[in-house]
Amino acid sequence: MSESIARELTPVDALEVSVLVDNLVDPLSTLPQGVTGENAALGANGLRVSSGHVRCCAAHGLSLVISARVGKDIRILLFDAGPEAYALARNGNRLGTPFGEVGAIFLSHGHWDHGGGLPEALRLVVSANGGNPVPFHVNEGMFVTRGMRQPDGCVIPAERVMDPADLARRGATIVSSADARVIAEELFYVSGEIPRVTAYERGLAQHVRLKPDGVAWEPDPLILDERYVAAHVAGKGIVVFTACSHAGVINVLKDARRVFGDVPLYAVMGGFHLSGAGVEAVIPDTIRDLSAFSLRRIVPCHCTGWRALHALAQVYSEDVLVPAAVGRRFVF
Repeated sequence: MSESIARELTPVDALEVSVLVDNLVDPLSTLPQGVTGENAALGANGLRVSSGHVRCCAAHGLSLVISARVGKDIRILLFDAGPEAYALARNGNRLGTPFGEVGAIFLSHGHWDHGGGLPEALRLVVSANGGNPVPFHVNEGMFVTRGMRQPDGCVIPAERVMDPADLARRGATIVSSADARVIAEELFYVSGEIPRVTAYERGLAQHVRLKPDGVAWEPDPLILDERYVAAHVAGKGIVVFTACSHAGVINVLKDARRVFGDVPLYAVMGGFHLSGAGVEAVIPDTIRDLSAFSLRRIVPCHCTGWRALHALAQVYSEDVLVPAAVGRRFVF
């Protein structure tokens, strides 16, 4: 089913991705062709005097502004919204993010570090586009109460993502489906549930969710509401955007390869969730299996972690491996 849906995807002439929110700021490092940094983005937005007041900020979370171009037409997808309003609004202002041109918003899964900034994102988009509602792509599994069980057995709850009714009141046109689909005039593919097929990618063992009784907690290690987005760049291949890879980045890429068949995978960008005591042990397996996809660009974001970045840098050259940072722009 998902394979036939993927065939409906329209190839784009170019894809530009601006990192709006990420765990890292790094305005000074040199970058390979096809990538520009925060300083270039600030300069293009009118920066003339440098100071701490005009700089972007890092935050634990992720938000990407993905622009797809076909001919002279451009469609913009806001991929997640980071953890809260401040970082989203501050960085958006300094980077000149065209919120009024955002044609759709996508939430990858129901964790606060990706959805906490949604109310502010909607405010910025709707206020800039003349008050028009914006399509907002979710699935029902994202709107549950979650938490992490601690070693002593207690659970620390996580802030819930705002429910669909509240999002709708703020200008979202809710499009809720668990199934794979193409969106934004068929320029972006949204996955269905990601099959867990590897032996080692098993999610977060301590992750739990609140039962319907509102009292007891139940195991939720696989976080099955997670979805990825993909776009087909003509002459290059598929660019996969994986927000946190709770399913495992190898599972994500295996599913994308299955769905897109003969079209090669060109790049992967997103959080690989290889940081934390429960998942760092699978870094060697992940790096070993990543080589099977022959990716031309690998862009770790957010929750990938320094250990995984260090290990990746031992294998991949600097023109393939380019970590994300706030204000970086990637052209595919």
